[in-house]
Amino acid sequence: SGFASPVQNVSEQSEVASSNLRMTLIDVYEHVVSFFRPMTCQYKDEKTLIPCHIGEGHNTTVCLENKCCPSEISPALTCYMPFTDKMQMTFRLLLLVAGGLLLLGCLPLCCCVCLQRSPCINPLRRGNKKLRKIVSERKAHSEDVSIPLLG
Repeated sequence: SGFASPVQNVSEQSEVASSNLRMTLIDVYEHVVSFFRPMTCQYKDEKTLIPCHIGEGHNTTVCLENKCCPSEISPALTCYMPFTDKMQMTFRLLLLVAGGLLLLGCLPLCCCVCLQRSPCINPLRRGNKKLRKIVSERKAHSEDVSIPLLG
C-alpha cells in the first residue's frame, strides 16, 4: 500500500501538467493572433461604434478589463469594441517578411562558409591519393636510411 499513493500522485500531476500545457498553448495562440491582428481604440469619423456588451454604467477599468474601449465621445455609449489597426498590422507583417527574406538571404552564405572548410564537401580540402602515396614512400625511405646511421 506504500507504493500505491506515489503512483496516484504522479498520474494526478500528469493530468495537471497536460491541462497546464493546453492552457499555455491557448495563451500562445491568443498572443500570436493579437500580434497579427492589433486592435486600437482610436476613433475615426468614418467608423461606426459597436457597443460592448458588458452591462450598463461601468467605468473605464471594467471596459479595459473586458478588452473594450471606454467612450469619451458619446455619453450614451460607455464602452465600444476596438478597431483593427491596419497600419500597425501592415508594419508588423512588413517587418516579419523582411526578417524572413534576410534570413533566407544569409542562410546560404553561412552554409557555404561552414561547408567550405569541410573536407567531406570541398574536394580541394581532400588530400590527393598520389601525393599521399609519394609522401608515405619518402617517409618509409627516410626511416630506412636514418636507422643504419643511428646504429
